[in-house]
Amino acid sequence: MKVILRKVGQTPVDFEVKSDEITFKGYLQYDANKLILLKAKLSGKITTDCDVCAEEFKLDADEDIEFFISDGIYEKSEEALLDVVEVLNSAVDMQDLMNSEIELIKSDYNSCDNCKSS
Repeated sequence: MKVILRKVGQTPVDFEVKSDEITFKGYLQYDANKLILLKAKLSGKITTDCDVCAEEFKLDADEDIEFFISDGIYEKSEEALLDVVEVLNSAVDMQDLMNSEIELIKSDYNSCDNCKSS
């Protein structure tokens, strides 16, 4: 699902992207200084590897996600915003954002239930 950023205004634009056992649902809303606020929830099950035994397992995901999207190169103003995704073609692919968030979760230290209990 692609969203054209210049069409996002003060009225929130809802989105929902599903993939396998994951749902990425939320809204986009114009904030200020060419920044679009994304607020979403990523929930479901993510298949990942245990960092202890290397066995594949399903990780429960229930993450609140909030960051800004810049239509073009973001030039910092006086306030320092750390979570800004730059989009260079005025359209954001919500599937790509969801996949990026999943990879961030998978890159954390994760252990299966067997390894947690031992």
